[in-house]
Amino acid sequence: MDLLRVVMVGANGTPYHHGLFFFDMQLPPSYPDAPPQVYYHSFGLRLNPNLYESGTVCLSLLNTFGGEGTEVWSSTTSSLLQVVVSIQGLVLNDQPYYNEADYETLVGKLEGHRNALPYNENAYLLTLRTMQHLLRRPPRGFEEFVKEHFRRRGKFVLRTCNVWLQGNVVDDAHATEATRKRSCSAGLRLALTNMMPSLMAAFTEIGAEGCEEFQ
Repeated sequence: MDLLRVVMVGANGTPYHHGLFFFDMQLPPSYPDAPPQVYYHSFGLRLNPNLYESGTVCLSLLNTFGGEGTEVWSSTTSSLLQVVVSIQGLVLNDQPYYNEADYETLVGKLEGHRNALPYNENAYLLTLRTMQHLLRRPPRGFEEFVKEHFRRRGKFVLRTCNVWLQGNVVDDAHATEATRKRSCSAGLRLALTNMMPSLMAAFTEIGAEGCEEFQ
């Protein structure tokens, strides 16, 4: 077997929570001397600095980004599991803004905080759009998996949107106590207002539980 498909569920506390993210891994003839080639199903959306619209996954472990030592692929110590864990933990994290090259120097600084919050908001909106694309065009062989996932989680997605529409705080792990009280932006609330009807329709169509409370 030289071709695998991996699906990840966005972790709680990140702008990707409740989302599904599909990756195809191809093992080249030179594997394990060379890392797997990984393609991300982006639907043309850039929701993370490491995940390109083209499907490229930018990660040192895949030799698609600079790195040294244990950061890069090793034929003796690296594994497919390590690739999966790295994408889940290092890429789809709670502060993706700082994944941009050299932006880690902005952690804890006003400039970083000022930019990280809107980046998270946009990442969440793109995660919602990814959900809609997946429901319309699920990867082959995962049609029922996608439907079942959102049948169970659709109501939680809508609840999150509804809470943010009420001006809930968008947290920043690196914020100060004063800036942590900042609410989500008017732009996010407007975008969610426009997106909620189509989300509800998509979830209702697949028979998602609990959608009636948002009618």
